[in-house]
Amino acid sequence: MKERLERLRTVRSLIKAHRIDSQETLLQLLQESGYSVTQATLSRDLKYLKVGKISDGHSGYYYTIPSDEEKRENERHYIQDFLRGYVSVDWNTSLAVVRTFSGHSDSVALAIDNMGLEEVLGTIAGRDNMVFVALREGNTGEDFIAAMKRMIPELELD
Repeated sequence: MKERLERLRTVRSLIKAHRIDSQETLLQLLQESGYSVTQATLSRDLKYLKVGKISDGHSGYYYTIPSDEEKRENERHYIQDFLRGYVSVDWNTSLAVVRTFSGHSDSVALAIDNMGLEEVLGTIAGRDNMVFVALREGNTGEDFIAAMKRMIPELELD
């Protein structure tokens, strides 16, 4: 876990310090910084950091990190989507099930995926009113609930 957090900090600082236009370039810079990661791992890191690409106004695009205010605004939207759609949460040792109002499973799953919770491996939205949340190894349903309550203090679970 510590290596991942250090790598994420390094990715963030590399993107802020350089105009990086491809994952290949970023992989090379990471390698020069002492990290050996696959393209798939880097893709997950970029998604976790919410890295985007913006136009340089001339010939291409480069990576950028959203500002803290942009991140907070996005988090507020995801939290509202979750609160608007969830009905209840239940869990066992490796899986959480979020019941949603009809038609809200996609937006609730997307919200959970984009909250950046370390406890969450990923989600699967049911057809209409259920989201399955796969938990990372070593995390329990109680860990997931605690993380959700840290992210959403007003969350009420029975």
